[in-house]
Amino acid sequence: MIKLLGTTYRLHPLFLMVMAVSLLTGYFVELVTLFGIVVIHEWGHVAAARSFGWKVREIQLLPFGGVAVMDDQGQGSAWQEIVVYLAGPMQNALMIGLSLLLQQTAVWDQQWGNYFLESNLIIGLFNLSPILPLDGGKIMQSLMSLWLNYYSALMFSIWTSLISSAVVIAYALAGWHSAGIRLNLLVIGCFLLYSNWFDYRNLPYLFLRFLVKREFWLSRTIGKGAEARPIVVNGGNTVSHILRRFHRNKVHIIYVLNDKGAIQGILPEHRVISGFLSDHKPGSAVSELFM
Repeated sequence: MIKLLGTTYRLHPLFLMVMAVSLLTGYFVELVTLFGIVVIHEWGHVAAARSFGWKVREIQLLPFGGVAVMDDQGQGSAWQEIVVYLAGPMQNALMIGLSLLLQQTAVWDQQWGNYFLESNLIIGLFNLSPILPLDGGKIMQSLMSLWLNYYSALMFSIWTSLISSAVVIAYALAGWHSAGIRLNLLVIGCFLLYSNWFDYRNLPYLFLRFLVKREFWLSRTIGKGAEARPIVVNGGNTVSHILRRFHRNKVHIIYVLNDKGAIQGILPEHRVISGFLSDHKPGSAVSELFM
């Protein structure tokens, strides 16, 4: 574990395993090159996040990139997230350009230069795969949150990532009887599958974190003025049903109707969130708690 400029860098066990294999097989130069590429990739994320005022608490370094733990206090927009997640692969693109330029000079070793070029290409493209927690998966989730409510965006991105992870594992095992198992892809696929299964099991916590951060975002947004997006529900609808219809970066006003279609009450969303967080009765009808 290394702490640099307020951010903790932690080597993931998968990276430690790659380091051990590289040292045992004599690929020390390739290991150092890979480590440098991954760190520069993550520096792109850190620089972009800090430009928006986000705090990057920790970065876990993996052989194909890293996982950044950021704290934007709920104030970041989907477009800001997309910029932050693209900033990593962009560093790989810049390093590829630098490699192509320096390969024209005599100071650049051709063999090492080819390895540097290929590693950047593989890491950059692989990270753009639409699988969480890769950059492409996070970009997919941010894009989905522009059109879907946040809960549906979470579900869509996690299920897509679970299926894609299984495809990676199946591809790694395909042809095992003839060409053998693609061990590197198998290990990565298993890591991705476990990571997304863990997120699926913790989906209620991920959504709860969104609601907690949303209260902070609301306190900043309402003071500046914002357009409201109405949500019309029946008094018998549960609090959980209403919360799952919330969109990120949109202020909601909830209109509660009775069985005859008349307005029974009007609730600002922060009252629903506060009631949920304090009473934590997601299965209760909205009329039962607030009317």
